[in-house]
Amino acid sequence: MLGWVIAAHGCLAHDTLSSLIKQAGPLARCRAVEYLPGQSTNMLSRMMCDALHEVDGGNGVIFLTDIIGAAPYRAASLLSHKHEHCEVIAGFNVALLAKMLVLRDTHCSATFRDAIVTGSDGIATSLWHQQQKNPPFQLILPDWLDAG
Repeated sequence: MLGWVIAAHGCLAHDTLSSLIKQAGPLARCRAVEYLPGQSTNMLSRMMCDALHEVDGGNGVIFLTDIIGAAPYRAASLLSHKHEHCEVIAGFNVALLAKMLVLRDTHCSATFRDAIVTGSDGIATSLWHQQQKNPPFQLILPDWLDAG
């Protein structure tokens, strides 16, 4: 089962998780992390790291963040590079996540990432999809420097 870390500004993360629990019952390997006004990004990163380790059962973790480029998204992005089978999603609502709950048991993290982005009608994107739009910078050396 994929673990979920729902990370968002204010009470959105806990409200979303509460709504999902009301609809589907208790959810294993799901945690909410709130980024509150005045909270440091260092504290947010620590809370998200703790949540990652709590929900990781070995099959992968999906970070579900509210806004692309905001603090929860950036913290999740940094953590995802250190752990295998982690994906970062930006943009969600309760209806989308409720629809995606059944895929937690049957999909790997990369397949889940693609399913949530394509099934979201433009609501969601992922770190991976954003990186495909803007591939990493590659330094190309002139031949005279490369001759060694």
